[in-house]
Amino acid sequence: MHLHSIETHSHNFNIDHTESERNTKRVILLTAITMIVEIAAGTFYGSMALLADGWHMGTHVAALSISVFAYRYSRFHANDARYSFGTGKVNALAGFASGIVLVVVALLMGIESIHRLISPQTIQFNQAIIVAILGLFVNLLSLFILGGHHSHDHEHHHHDHNLRAASLHVLADALTSLLAIIALFAGKALGWVWLDPIMGIVGAILIIRWSYGLLRDTSGILLDRQVDKETLSKVRKLIEADADNQVADLHIWRIAPNHLAAIISIVTHTPQSAAHYKNLVADFDQLAHVTVEISPCLNQN
Repeated sequence: MHLHSIETHSHNFNIDHTESERNTKRVILLTAITMIVEIAAGTFYGSMALLADGWHMGTHVAALSISVFAYRYSRFHANDARYSFGTGKVNALAGFASGIVLVVVALLMGIESIHRLISPQTIQFNQAIIVAILGLFVNLLSLFILGGHHSHDHEHHHHDHNLRAASLHVLADALTSLLAIIALFAGKALGWVWLDPIMGIVGAILIIRWSYGLLRDTSGILLDRQVDKETLSKVRKLIEADADNQVADLHIWRIAPNHLAAIISIVTHTPQSAAHYKNLVADFDQLAHVTVEISPCLNQN
């Protein structure tokens, strides 16, 4: 057996999130100011839809703060050797935590809305409508701040679950603001006071649906779920198209927003160096960490 010199392998798979972090901080400030205004107005004017929107924003301030913490933690510990594959999964962990917050918020909204449906309260429509429109404007501005600069990098945006979670929280805020406006206008024009809590229930259901998708995707990353079957099949075919190689075992999973790790076990009559097999899958740019196990197949003659 020949021992080769050990090549130092970096596990810093983090993308520069400086702009995302800075924009998230701006959205936190906007959201916090609007939260205070809406909670005060919803309480004073008696609108459940407006009050729900305000408290909803409050929880999103906390969730967005988790996003900022995740960016900072991931950056500061990017080269920490204690993390086997780096800190690329921190953004998925933050996204999962934000998804849990979304579910809790939706459940609280639903419970309070049902209570208001059973025991209606007097609503001062004109004042509540003005504040709800202000909330919607702030949410749309926040969405623009978070998402506008990602048009040139859709793939990065798709895999950055931390950014996706932040955007989803703001989108949920925009939805509850819009539903509040519809309910308040209908209540003022038609006397449908019951529509205010009904909109709270509708908003809660939609938010739970959104959060389910976020929780499903982030939990799969945290539990090292295999990538899609198409990617697995392509890697297997590339390996097996060379000589008489047979892939005995193959695992590919995500370790960072745009990076994958792979463990490939190969059985062959003509074993080559590990570098040879890594070169076979070199076109997969996201494969940042590849471990190859080579087992010679002995002729039975």
